[in-house]
Amino acid sequence: MTDEAWRPAASLETLYARSRLLDAVRGFFRERGVLEVETPMLSAAAATDPNLEPLVTCYDGPGAPPDGRMYLHTSPEFPMKRLLAAGSGAIWQMTRVFRGGERGVRHNPEFTMLEWYRPGWDHWALMDEVAALVHHVAGPQPVRFHTYAELFAPLGIDAHGDDTARLEAAADRLVVAPPQGLDREALLDLILSHCIAPNLGRGALDFVHDFPVAQAALARIRPVDPPVAERFECYLQGMEIANGFHELSDAGEQRRRFAADQDKRRDRGQSVLPMDENLLAALQAGLPDCAGVALGLDRLFMVALGAAHIDEVLAFPLERA
Repeated sequence: MTDEAWRPAASLETLYARSRLLDAVRGFFRERGVLEVETPMLSAAAATDPNLEPLVTCYDGPGAPPDGRMYLHTSPEFPMKRLLAAGSGAIWQMTRVFRGGERGVRHNPEFTMLEWYRPGWDHWALMDEVAALVHHVAGPQPVRFHTYAELFAPLGIDAHGDDTARLEAAADRLVVAPPQGLDREALLDLILSHCIAPNLGRGALDFVHDFPVAQAALARIRPVDPPVAERFECYLQGMEIANGFHELSDAGEQRRRFAADQDKRRDRGQSVLPMDENLLAALQAGLPDCAGVALGLDRLFMVALGAAHIDEVLAFPLERA
């Protein structure tokens, strides 16, 4: 730590500009009549996704969970879906979220997420609104759409059909010193992040859709041949800035996916996290047909303000917190 660590990392000029961009986001949803909501950052349950690590804290006061462990949310998705099931209609939220082990040029373990849900919409309609929001905040630009498989085909990879051995061979060919022992989906993600994503969002806003079923997360499956997840990612300047779904509403299927996540976490030696039973109860009660998306505002602001490092748009990143 230096003697100057008390100072903000972002310039005051940038912080003023960030404030104006936050106002622009609020104006975007206000004009569209979407309700702004607030939900808890702390929960007794956690996202089970093996690719996310929540930050854990303890609380032993009134109302504490039996083990006293609580989790800082990695996304406001679960309580927002509970609001949707209660009849809220279209909702949006800007909130701080927390993810362990994530620090770098584009990552800070505490960052600002914009998340919103549109009842009656599918992921296609939501992609159009994501593009409109990005244009509103960062300026107009062309929009392109790609299927997940189309991006892998020029590399000689069948993203839906190649087995682990073939993907290992492709990773050895395409990636410098790839990690060994990765499963099929981790290999696809490695190749995407190293060989494909850096070229996306250059001169246009790029949407990637029709993900493999194994990467559906909380998205519906479309029964085509091969089946695909109704999920999309949005890229700008080589960065993923948003991840959206035509949302799964089947409580039984969601429970099965959570259990599979827990099995994978157990196999990887990760902590096994408690399922969110309140979310599952909300799905059982009836989640309306809807689409939702999470967008990393700090990354979008990096593009809007011409920043090369996330610290340039944050007042106090991790090392100055």
